[in-house]
Amino acid sequence: MIQDIEPKHLDNQYKHSKPRIMDTIFLFEGSSILGKQTGNVITYPSYVEFVGKVESTQKCSIDKIYNFIYLFSVDEDKYFLAVAKNIVEKGTFQGELADSNIHKEYDNILEGYSFIGVNIFRNSLPKAVAFAAITAFHLHCWYRDNRFCGRCGKETVHDDKERMLKCPVCGNIIYPKICPAVIVAVTNGDKILLTKYVGRTYKNYALIAGFTEIGETVEETVIREVKEEVGINVKNIRYYKSQPWGLSGSLLYGFYCELDGSDDIILQEDELSVGKWVSAFELDLEKDEISLTREMICKFVEKVRGMDN
Repeated sequence: MIQDIEPKHLDNQYKHSKPRIMDTIFLFEGSSILGKQTGNVITYPSYVEFVGKVESTQKCSIDKIYNFIYLFSVDEDKYFLAVAKNIVEKGTFQGELADSNIHKEYDNILEGYSFIGVNIFRNSLPKAVAFAAITAFHLHCWYRDNRFCGRCGKETVHDDKERMLKCPVCGNIIYPKICPAVIVAVTNGDKILLTKYVGRTYKNYALIAGFTEIGETVEETVIREVKEEVGINVKNIRYYKSQPWGLSGSLLYGFYCELDGSDDIILQEDELSVGKWVSAFELDLEKDEISLTREMICKFVEKVRGMDN
């Protein structure tokens, strides 16, 4: 999956530091990221390149335009987030739901670079950089949405020891938001329930998915989401594995379960455009090494076809 970047390692511990000349800068606008695309390879500006081109274009010091926040490192490579000063973005920016053309509205601020829809992370290389970028998008959304205290409305400040925003007036403390969600592979003999979303840029087959609600276990989420989206009951719920998914700010919990009762599908049409049972012998999918969804589907196919090691 996208987080499997061994032998490289993403160190997510916050450090109160400033960027060096060759550190990588991530700049987001809405659901887009500033990068340079050559085929599937995406590169991002270094700090020295970013500063040089912005200052030459804007004719003023970079400190008057952007703040830079340390994100994390991947081995020796350090990544920083560029945050535009005195700008509040308006609108709903959800990576999985974003129109793939949304980036076209943003002006190019660096020669040779352009804004690319964040859904490019699914297919971009190198893989370790793609994982860094999708994780940076998760953090970007948190920083963007917590510039002001939700308790008293004053501007928040960053702690210098850990990744935490705090209000200097009322003492409110804000940590990064991680939303638990489930991915559910519902099976019926040699068949698996596949779906397609409504209004998503992702057009491939998917599995039942949804966020955990207040006061609910993830197992209860499985039962509720399956019932809501396709109108069937399930049993024998079994946990598989988890995955961080920065496009939706989630930690995904993967589950397998079996049909319990009627296999008649009643589609929740405002969520799904397709819901159908598909035999493992009809599926011809390659592992994408990116998503938990694809891995779970491929795992089921291998097991049914007797190829599971």
